[in-house]
Amino acid sequence: MLDANLKTQLKAYLEKVTQPIEIVASLDDGAKSRELQELLQEIVTLSERITLVERVDHAARKPSFSLNRPGTDISVQFAGIPMGHEFTSLVLALLQVGGHPIKLDDKVIEQIRNLDGDYTFETYISLTCQNCPEVVQALNVMSIINPRIRSVTVDGALFQDEVEKRQIMAVPTVYMNGEVFGQGRTGVEEILAKLDTGAAARKGEELSAKEAYDVLIVGGGPAGAAAAIYAARKGIRTGVLAERFGGQVLDTLAIENFVSVKETEGPQFATALEQHVREYEVDIMNVQRAEALVPGKMIEVRLANGGVLKSKSVILATGARWREINVPGEREYRNHGVAYCPHCDGPLFKGKRVSVIGGGNSGVEAAIDLAGIVKEVTLIEFGAELRADEVLQRKLRSLPNVKVITSAQTTEITGDGKKVNGITYKERESGEVKHIELEGVFVQIGLVPNTEWLKGTIALSKHGEIEVDAKGQTSIPGVFAAGDVTTVPFKQIVIAVGEGAKASLSAFDYLIRTPFDDVPAAEKKEAVAA
Repeated sequence: MLDANLKTQLKAYLEKVTQPIEIVASLDDGAKSRELQELLQEIVTLSERITLVERVDHAARKPSFSLNRPGTDISVQFAGIPMGHEFTSLVLALLQVGGHPIKLDDKVIEQIRNLDGDYTFETYISLTCQNCPEVVQALNVMSIINPRIRSVTVDGALFQDEVEKRQIMAVPTVYMNGEVFGQGRTGVEEILAKLDTGAAARKGEELSAKEAYDVLIVGGGPAGAAAAIYAARKGIRTGVLAERFGGQVLDTLAIENFVSVKETEGPQFATALEQHVREYEVDIMNVQRAEALVPGKMIEVRLANGGVLKSKSVILATGARWREINVPGEREYRNHGVAYCPHCDGPLFKGKRVSVIGGGNSGVEAAIDLAGIVKEVTLIEFGAELRADEVLQRKLRSLPNVKVITSAQTTEITGDGKKVNGITYKERESGEVKHIELEGVFVQIGLVPNTEWLKGTIALSKHGEIEVDAKGQTSIPGVFAAGDVTTVPFKQIVIAVGEGAKASLSAFDYLIRTPFDDVPAAEKKEAVAA
């Protein structure tokens, strides 16, 4: 299962284990059980602190296993073979069950430890999902801190009967005590906010008590991260407010065009961004949503939890999200057949019929990716021809199970009340309405800026983007913007990073040229001299 290089790396990690680990495996005579058995036996050979116990009737799911710390209630469970993106989750679980320190803020650890209740989480994942590991790792670490929390990770592709029974059509999907708890990428702080109902109000009060910033960056994607680094290097008080640090990059699988980085994956890139920002004195306020911008000499950003932050300057870098097609059935069947991430959710549609809406690069790439998994792919494009690069179109045309329909307007996504069962479109030339029976629809038609909370406050384009000048200045003095949320063309990571740096430099220039009554003259002089 593991090649020599991987074994060497894993052995080095397992040297950090300080407590005994007992792996309890539930196996049957199937091929997947034999694969899991081989993997676990290899792991046991890499550390004298790890033992393996095989039980025939240990659990309902087979193959599955648990990592236990003998003499305690600490346990983490996996149903399936955690390879692919989940191999990191397995390694972290081994280390944490084995006593390696947990890298969370002390306040967060105490909050988890003090949760009052018994929680059993089941997280359905696919091994190709880049968003799933964050959820898995968050729940695993919470279960280690608080034994009243139980966590099991279930490979949806391996346990198809459960997926069908529960009508799971998107990963990650989390159940708590038998009921749907959440879907999509989420971390420890977000899970805590749902479990600890008083946490939001307490956090709002805590944030309101903070001193005013010199620059407050709203958004934690590439533009926001670059802005934070450039501001912090100027020695000014810098804060970053983000719904999720990393932004849309977290939902990106492959990144192959960021200069100097030959190839990486979105979550890895997002982690690197955050680590770089944390090298400086930047106040990161993650899992916090801005709801209003109040202009003034001291600008206010009001939060969903009731908190209010103040700053002399603000940089808006809230990014964009997947654009919806806005037809009947799309929202009704989201995560029940309507999906936006083929890499994440594709394996759940193995052997089924799906449609991809959108003929640009992302749409064609999605169709190519899905063609290797599903029975049949129908790509629907509104225009008269596909807009993707020719090299992608050639690849698409070479696939026998892909059908392309152009000059077609999607009018409805249909379902049986529980899940998608088809898609309806109109031929734009003839006006004829047609229906295709299928089980999944992947929407890939571009992005929409995250500016709803700014409407009526700041100048926006007809597409909802923040209008900026060459320096990143918006229509409000002291408020700058950068990245995919702005009118700057070409939504690329490398461009967002550059725009974030530029907006930060512009904000600093604004600060040193603008008098603030609450800043002592001596401090102003030092700032100008700097």
